[in-house]
Amino acid sequence: MRVGCPKEIKNHEYRVGLTPGSVREYVAHGHEVLVETGAGAGIGADDNAYRAAGAQIAKTAEEVFTRSDMIVKVKEPQPKEWAQLREGQILYTYLHLAPDPEQTKGLLASGVTAVAYETVTDERGGLPLLAPMSEVAGRLAIQAGATALQKAYGGRGVLLGGVPGVLPGKVAVIGGGVVGLHAARMAAGLGADVSIIDRSIPRLRQLDDLFAGRVHTRYSTVEALEEECFSADLIIGAVLIPGAAAPKLVSREMLSGMKKGAVLVDVAIDQGGCFETSHATTHADPTYEVDGIIHYCVANMPGAVPVTSAHALNNATLQYGLALADRGLKALADEPHLRNGLNVHRGRITSRPVAEALGYEMTEAKSALAA
Repeated sequence: MRVGCPKEIKNHEYRVGLTPGSVREYVAHGHEVLVETGAGAGIGADDNAYRAAGAQIAKTAEEVFTRSDMIVKVKEPQPKEWAQLREGQILYTYLHLAPDPEQTKGLLASGVTAVAYETVTDERGGLPLLAPMSEVAGRLAIQAGATALQKAYGGRGVLLGGVPGVLPGKVAVIGGGVVGLHAARMAAGLGADVSIIDRSIPRLRQLDDLFAGRVHTRYSTVEALEEECFSADLIIGAVLIPGAAAPKLVSREMLSGMKKGAVLVDVAIDQGGCFETSHATTHADPTYEVDGIIHYCVANMPGAVPVTSAHALNNATLQYGLALADRGLKALADEPHLRNGLNVHRGRITSRPVAEALGYEMTEAKSALAA
């Protein structure tokens, strides 16, 4: 199979779908790899590094899309990219379709087979291709929030760790999954006063054991959510429903009860965000203010640290990508966890959360593949 890797074109996105190390693996499996010139510049990998790994270098993205049987990316295709996809081609990348009707229409019209990193599962029910970027985003959320809290950036002027004689900043983390865990770990490491809110008692027990009392855990109710948000300097939105739009847990009305200059970091913005007042921003212009509250809603947070995140992502995606390259659609038919990543196939929606969010009829992935 010919596997193509175009350069990412989303605003300030420096990651790359295939590192030179991953290219070597595809080549070792007998595949051709076509990489757009400059695709790895953001991680310090020039064209010569890709040539040494066995890749061919394409002069344009159009060449990659035209010549490749499978496209491996990082972020969802942009309009000029989905227009170049075609039936019989496999797209392997993050998609986040539930809050994105336009991209969904584009993929359906193209006839492409689109496999979303964020809905591939494992035998434990986890999301192995989402996890590494959730780890990065959770940790970055605290760095970004700490910066936004500075007065020069519109924040309250609070140092999260405090100093002797001055109380530390208070951080509320909504959601105790992978993002929430890593956000809490970073915030606690800075010396902040941290609370995690979640609806799973078993998960709260795990977190309580893990942090050994250094982080407060609290069961999520409307009252608990309000109390934690109203007292916090920094609020991290870390709620995920796999494949579906994120629930809006913090309403605009609640902003009036928060401290002026408090910061909201919505890590769930890829799935539509979990704050009512969230809308996607970019690394070029990451924050905005609503009712005195600073919002940070960058939709590709890990793109800020591409060396770390691209390698972490490739570590996770490689084995599944090789399965697709080695066996094509048969890999999807044979492997249920990989098949869970199939969101669109030849003009049909094959993901129930996406279909429900956008009002489409859903076709079971097995049936779509068999047809």
